[in-house]
Amino acid sequence: MLTRIGLIAVAAVLALAGVVALQPATYSVSRTAKISAAPAEIFALVNDFHKWDGWSPWAKLDPNMKTHYSGSPAGTGAVYHWESAQDDVGEGRMTITESVPDKQVLIRLEFIKPFASVANTRFSMQPAAGETSATTIEWTMSGENDFITKGFMLAMGGMDKAVGGDFEKGLAQMKALAEKK
Repeated sequence: MLTRIGLIAVAAVLALAGVVALQPATYSVSRTAKISAAPAEIFALVNDFHKWDGWSPWAKLDPNMKTHYSGSPAGTGAVYHWESAQDDVGEGRMTITESVPDKQVLIRLEFIKPFASVANTRFSMQPAAGETSATTIEWTMSGENDFITKGFMLAMGGMDKAVGGDFEKGLAQMKALAEKK
């Protein structure tokens, strides 16, 4: 009887490992918003980490979070490091790797705690079609899934479900901030 239960348990673990292994090796999450402000105004909010507290969906999750800025004050080479005792905030670092004025900001996003991983983030801005003072902004994060991340994302319902709502909240807060000026 115990042998049978043991074999069933092993088979279940192997089946679960197989399902996890078959999950996508990469992910990409993207959200878009139209903001009634010029691309230069939107670019300024993204290109300077000092301005992220005004719109970032994660900025206010932990009022005791420690932040540190280094490198360039803004644009390529700017670095933002955060550290929190809360697991939902964790610890990480963002580095702007490319900055094209009024068009695009590329960021290397490194999560250190609670789980180490690296992602690429892109903010693209372009004038909204047919509107003189509006911008369409797209926020995209992409990366690779190792076995542990595949399992975690399977349990969470996927990376889109895990962070897509946060992107929507951040873009809505960016819109409110930019349009109130």
